[in-house]
Amino acid sequence: MRLAFLGTPDFAVAALAAIVAAGHEVAMVYAQPPAPRGRGQALRPSPVQAFAQAHDLAVRTPTSMRDPDEIRGLAALGLDVAVVVAFGQILPGAVLDAPRLGSVNLHASLLPRWRGAAPIQRAIMAGDRVTGIQSMRMTEGLDEGPILLSETLRIDALETAGTLHDRLSQVGADLIVRTLAGLDAGTLVATPQAEAGLTYAKKIRPKETRIDWSKPAEEVDRRIRGLSPFPGAWFIAPSDKGPVRVKALLSTAEEGDAAPGTVLDERLLIACGTGAVRLLRAQREGRAVQDADAFVRGFPLAPGKVVG
Repeated sequence: MRLAFLGTPDFAVAALAAIVAAGHEVAMVYAQPPAPRGRGQALRPSPVQAFAQAHDLAVRTPTSMRDPDEIRGLAALGLDVAVVVAFGQILPGAVLDAPRLGSVNLHASLLPRWRGAAPIQRAIMAGDRVTGIQSMRMTEGLDEGPILLSETLRIDALETAGTLHDRLSQVGADLIVRTLAGLDAGTLVATPQAEAGLTYAKKIRPKETRIDWSKPAEEVDRRIRGLSPFPGAWFIAPSDKGPVRVKALLSTAEEGDAAPGTVLDERLLIACGTGAVRLLRAQREGRAVQDADAFVRGFPLAPGKVVG
């Protein structure tokens, strides 16, 4: 089919690559404008823009798809369908309805659970045991469209947002190709979302990233894994040279009993409101990510010290 692809981050690249490999005609790729990245904060293209350019696909990076010129330009492409994967803008009805078969979206949850911006992180932080990825017909409401196809994934005990992101991205790439084949054949039946079980995956706020050791260990552990690797849950650790900011990137809940924030052993077991969390991977500010054994060799936290 002749289509436009609208996406921006790494998550969307696998879907675009699968669409290209399946032989569809990608008439235009739309991505968010280049943004400051890296230490020098130089303007760099998004992962989707970089992929499109590397594969000689036409690409546009509009600041707003509500611009009448952008709407007219997309409508003039003569599209069968538009595919939207983590584009980063709310799309108007004039864009969604312009293709012959409308627009479809990949969303990384089992709707109506976790509509919104951060479904992967919120699922882990909430302690969900399963999640999934779905294709749906797009409407102007936030992730409210009827479901076309679904795949369910188990959330493992040591799952992080990063590992779940990568698994969902690959499953989603296959799912979108099957969705396009079904649309082309006219065999897909759209199923309205259930009315029960609606939750919203709000964008992660900076104030959520500092670890509150007074919370139960299970909740602290889920927050650490749900925010790993980005933006990363963090705490302040004492050192001979003053306080040091540390990101906790992988953990597991264990037994332990002491004042919240107290280091309980030499292998990064830290007391919580109830129970304790053992850090398995961490990163000092300005340093590389390390497994716990390597971390404590360079930055020991002795039992009895308190982090905050």
